[in-house]
This record gives sequence, C-alpha cells and structure tokens, in this order.
Amino acid sequence: MSEADSPEGGYEAVAAAARAAQERLGGRPPKVGVVLGSGLGSWADTLADRVTVPYADLPGMPRPKVVGHPGNLVVGGVDSHGRSTTVACLQGRVHTYEGHSLGAIVFGVRVLAKLGVRAVLLTNAAGGIRRSFTPGDLMVLSDHLNLMGRNPLVGSNDDRFGPRFPDMTEAYSKEVRGLAHQAAADAGVPIHEGVYAALLGPTYETPAEIEMLRALGADAVGMSTVPEVIALRHMGVAVGAMSCITNMAAGLSAQKLDHSEVEATARASREKFVSVLSGWAARVGTAA
Repeated sequence: MSEADSPEGGYEAVAAAARAAQERLGGRPPKVGVVLGSGLGSWADTLADRVTVPYADLPGMPRPKVVGHPGNLVVGGVDSHGRSTTVACLQGRVHTYEGHSLGAIVFGVRVLAKLGVRAVLLTNAAGGIRRSFTPGDLMVLSDHLNLMGRNPLVGSNDDRFGPRFPDMTEAYSKEVRGLAHQAAADAGVPIHEGVYAALLGPTYETPAEIEMLRALGADAVGMSTVPEVIALRHMGVAVGAMSCITNMAAGLSAQKLDHSEVEATARASREKFVSVLSGWAARVGTAA
C-alpha cells in the first residue's frame, strides 16, 4: 500500500480533524493559515483572543518531537497597520526524517485548507547558500527544488483533494509574495527572495552538496515546507513561504552546524520576524 492509499492522512481523516477543530473554535472562521517552523512558534503567542487546541485533541493529527515545535493549532486575531484578520496557526510541524509518512507530513496543512483559509503562509528555518546572506536574514520563497526523493501525491489520487496532475508553475503565489514585500516595507525590514532546496535530512548537507545546490540555483536549504506546498497547491490553496536564514550552510562558515544555533538565531530574529509575518498575514487576509 502506498502512502497516498493509506487511511492515515486520507480525506476522511483530514475532514474529521477539521470538524474537531471547528467545534473548538466557536464559529471563528480563519482567513489565513500559518505554519511556524523551528524556533518560530512564539509568533502564535502574539495573536489576540487566541484559542489553543493541542494536536493531541485533533484526531489523526501527528505530533512533532523536534525541539522548537510545540504542537498546537492556535486561532486568533492579527492586527497590523490598520489591517485585521483571523489566522489559524500550526505551532510546529512534523518532518519526514522523524519517520512520518508523507500523508502525516501534509496532514496539518490539509486541515487548514479544510477550515477554509484563502491562503497559507509557511515559515521555516533554513541554511543560507547565497553568499551574501547572513544569519537572521528573511527570504521569501519564489520557487523550490524538491530533492527529498518523495512526493505526497504518490499513489492513487483522491479527487476530493484535487486533480491527478496539479500544475506547479506558480507554486508560490506572485500576489502573496508581493504582499510579503509590502509588509516588510511597512516594518522597515529588508527582505530577500530566492529558491529553496528541500532535502530529506536529518543530517546537515556536506560542503560538496551545498556547491551542487548552488549550481542548481538554490539560495537556501532546509528539510521541510515543500511537501506541504505540493499538498496545498493540489487543493487549490494559494501559498506563500518565508525562510529565516538561521545559519550559513556547510562550507560557508568555520562554525559547525547545530540545531541549537538554528533555534538561537530564530529567537534573536523574533522581533523583525513577528513584524513582517504579522503584516503579511493581515495583508493577505484583507486582500480583495
């Protein structure tokens, strides 16, 4: 049985989790979905009148085990520069390298889609490949390289999710990306745009692999996000994504790579990350 054919992560399981979430939200339909990556989960604590639902209370929802991924669905209000909207936020994600199936990896974002959001903004901590990057920089994803060797749509297709062969020409919405740049300008925060390469992990890349990724056109590298983007585009949901460059990739720094460095840089970048993401979500939620 393929991962897509398994009931784990199937349509009925996703729908059941979405119904359970709706019962806890008290009739507050979110307009924007947000996924918070490593060390970035504290953004959910800035939401107004928030309702927190532990993943354990949502049937079928996989729970993360990596430090920096609390494992809650948080719904609340965000207000920025006179714009207000309601967001549904995944405070942490699970990863393929933890041993989860691809159906489990994309389960959370499929639940967000079933909640009716108009767009999902994904965030991650990434290693910088572009030589001009420094730790703490923010990068909006313009495209990606799926080098994980896996795709969440492998197996029989469930037409209730989307078509057999979804188009990925504009995996990252031009409109949503433009709103990110506007939000960054409002916040006075420099922001970059580039291509994200997704590898399986959990090992960090070798210097030779980083040189390969640079030759392929990648600006940053990580171990997440791309399966979720594929699943969301399959469901017809607009996507935006932003990386916090938490370290320079192998061979670009004398410092050894360590997950604690990733978390520390993400925490140090919290203020500008919060201001940009808040403005971005508010703009997306109020866009015509």
